[in-house]
Amino acid sequence: MGLTSNKVLLLAVMFAVLLFVGTVWLWPRLARRNWRAVSGRVGLLFGTQLALFLSVGLATNQAFGFYASWADLFGQEKDQGVVVNHTGLGRSGGPLQVIDTARVRGVGGSQPQAAGQVQKVDIVGRTTNIATPAYVYLPPEYFQPQYRTRTFPAAVVLTGYPGTAQALVDKLHYPSTAQGLAKNGRMQPMILVMLRPTVSPPRDTECVDIPGGPKTETFFAKDLPDAVLAHYRVGKKPGSWGIIGDSTGGYCALKLAMHHPGVYAAAAGLSPYYKAPIDPTTGDLFQGDKGLRNRADLWWCIKHLPAPDTSLLVTSSKIGESNYKATLKFIEGVRTTNRTRISSIILDSGGHNFNTWRREIPATLQWMSGRLSER
Repeated sequence: MGLTSNKVLLLAVMFAVLLFVGTVWLWPRLARRNWRAVSGRVGLLFGTQLALFLSVGLATNQAFGFYASWADLFGQEKDQGVVVNHTGLGRSGGPLQVIDTARVRGVGGSQPQAAGQVQKVDIVGRTTNIATPAYVYLPPEYFQPQYRTRTFPAAVVLTGYPGTAQALVDKLHYPSTAQGLAKNGRMQPMILVMLRPTVSPPRDTECVDIPGGPKTETFFAKDLPDAVLAHYRVGKKPGSWGIIGDSTGGYCALKLAMHHPGVYAAAAGLSPYYKAPIDPTTGDLFQGDKGLRNRADLWWCIKHLPAPDTSLLVTSSKIGESNYKATLKFIEGVRTTNRTRISSIILDSGGHNFNTWRREIPATLQWMSGRLSER
């Protein structure tokens, strides 16, 4: 049974309840002061607290989608990552292969013409040889005959670290939110490409082209758009593409739009930070390359690089987010440029979590829709 299985969570909760009941029942019998009674009390208390901790941990992981499997949790995930593919193509002969399809949850109807569709795909970068899974949301209009020659704007949607791509679908509800907004005329129909910024798990690459390592920035700036364009009816002009992310994904989104405005016309960072960290999860990202380190610092980019012709959106909360002051500083810094446009969503309160981001996603998608064109 998998880490995110409801059966695993139910068993953990039942085990915790049984241990609690057993502790209450057996406590009078263990009231003596001999070593056996003391050991029994310690064992029951330790077992009950461990079971409670396990239950809370499993429930939290299901709610926020931190880890997708036991192997992911213990840093042993090896099925996906950086691979050498000498043809530069997926198994289907192209850089993108559809693995499975599903209808959008919470939306009436079973046909894609009415309900849209979420496709699980594998993507292989032609230039970087990076392979990663993703989910692609196609709006109902994509399947309707009257739109058969139409191209659609696209937004790349990134998780935080470690995060799971499925959480963007099941927990943050990007497809159903986008469909509801489009149905009500509050945004145009858009294609969403949802994935992790972590393309070499368990390493956190921070969307950097690591010397001698995975070229993550190149993958998101070139390989990913090329793969999607080769498979779907997506607008080819720069104004057709945007990128959204939360936390680490938010930092990546802002950086990619600032570095590659010819690819991404708009970027939204939900609770982002503004400088790539160096810690045990990232390893040595720059390997002594000062120029690469500077490019990964958005503050440095604002001060020393020409202002990119792109639109940025940042979010934070006055209470509950550690990036609030940094976000105000970033907004002020961007405002001093003459080409980059900056918008913000500032909540009165909200933590660094899914509930906060669900409150920001509808407005973010509307903002993004207003800055992208079809072709």
